[in-house]
Amino acid sequence: MTHILHRQIKAVLPVASGGKGIELFDTTGRAYIDASGGAAVSCLGHGHPDVIAAMHRQADTLAYAHTSFFTSDVAEALADRLVADAPAGISHCYFVSGGSEAVEAALKMAWQYFVEIGQPQRRNIIARKQSYHGNTLGALATGGNEWRRAQFRPLLIETHHIDPCFAYRFQEAGESDEDYAARAAQALEDKILELGPETVMAFVAETVVGATAGAVPPVADYLRRIRQICDRHGVLLMLDEVMCGMGRTGTLHACEQDGVAPDLMTIAKGLGGGYQPIGAVLLSQKIFDAFSNGSGLFQHGHTYICHPMACAAALAVQEVIARDRLLDNVKAMGAHLARRLGERFGNHSHIGDIRGRGLFMGVELVEDRSTKQPFDPKRKLHARIKKAAMANGLLVYPMGGTIDGANGDHVLLAPPFICDVAAIDAIVERLDDAVGEALRS
Repeated sequence: MTHILHRQIKAVLPVASGGKGIELFDTTGRAYIDASGGAAVSCLGHGHPDVIAAMHRQADTLAYAHTSFFTSDVAEALADRLVADAPAGISHCYFVSGGSEAVEAALKMAWQYFVEIGQPQRRNIIARKQSYHGNTLGALATGGNEWRRAQFRPLLIETHHIDPCFAYRFQEAGESDEDYAARAAQALEDKILELGPETVMAFVAETVVGATAGAVPPVADYLRRIRQICDRHGVLLMLDEVMCGMGRTGTLHACEQDGVAPDLMTIAKGLGGGYQPIGAVLLSQKIFDAFSNGSGLFQHGHTYICHPMACAAALAVQEVIARDRLLDNVKAMGAHLARRLGERFGNHSHIGDIRGRGLFMGVELVEDRSTKQPFDPKRKLHARIKKAAMANGLLVYPMGGTIDGANGDHVLLAPPFICDVAAIDAIVERLDDAVGEALRS
């Protein structure tokens, strides 16, 4: 009997007992390749000695000091590093304990920014359908995943959603990437004009959509067009890179590949690699200046912001990534993963799309490849794939299709940055077995 309220109350879970490199182990001695990094978290794999040593040193020095009294050297050092490597215009960091907290804090920053500069009428938030920005109420309201929102709708603030930039589902036959990007971006401008530009606070988007749609990247110059639209109407651009950021796509920030700098950016997961719970908001100089020249404070806070142990772990993770040139490996192994997935599933009768960037890849399953018809959600194909994969010693991150049928069951892959060719080949082979078994069942 367990006294934990688990995600699934009747689930019987194996007990994790350890981890090394790309593998996790349970108490029966079974090994699992962690092909999803948990939820795109474990970028350095498990048991990395340099990160563990850094945590030991920090624990010996200082475990905790409340930020109403102190700052700490390690939090300052982490902020210095992140700002030095950030997109243009980013000047400060705000450290929290995870992605949902980061999104919640960023939404408050956006609102307070407009209050500080005398535009309190800007309260409307625009995001995209089938997005995910976290499970706290503000973040959940901003996200566009209807399955997650439905039960809590009475508690959610009003927000507005447009179609995502999702080529597999929304690009028309014969439409060029550039024309589709322009059409997808125009949906934002149309919504801003509908609501009234003077009322819109922020547009919130995942640079590469995460688990709820399966690693969907932007097309052509979509994000640059979005940046221009936001600038034209004085709207803040908030990019959520909690899942796709911190090296996961082959650059430290996914938006680097699109030539776009946001006003606010949320990061987590790969920031600390799972060694400690940590997230952050990266904010631009203009937002910091509005606070500094106005009220002189950000009216928000949590007990564990800037936690020294969490900051020490995150700083060590980032130092290892830079020292060992792991982003080069993400690019190389990402290319190999895309190639192997294409070779194995490119002509599969039930694989509709293979997509993503770097070591952040999604595979979408469909009942009919020619029509892109998803499987009946009642079949719970994603759950069958997860079960079959675990039985075969593979951890993947599957999700079910949307309520409105806009996309089907999909599997997200986000293996650790330290993986090699043999690991990628094993992941694809075991995924192939799991998909086959799930389709037969």
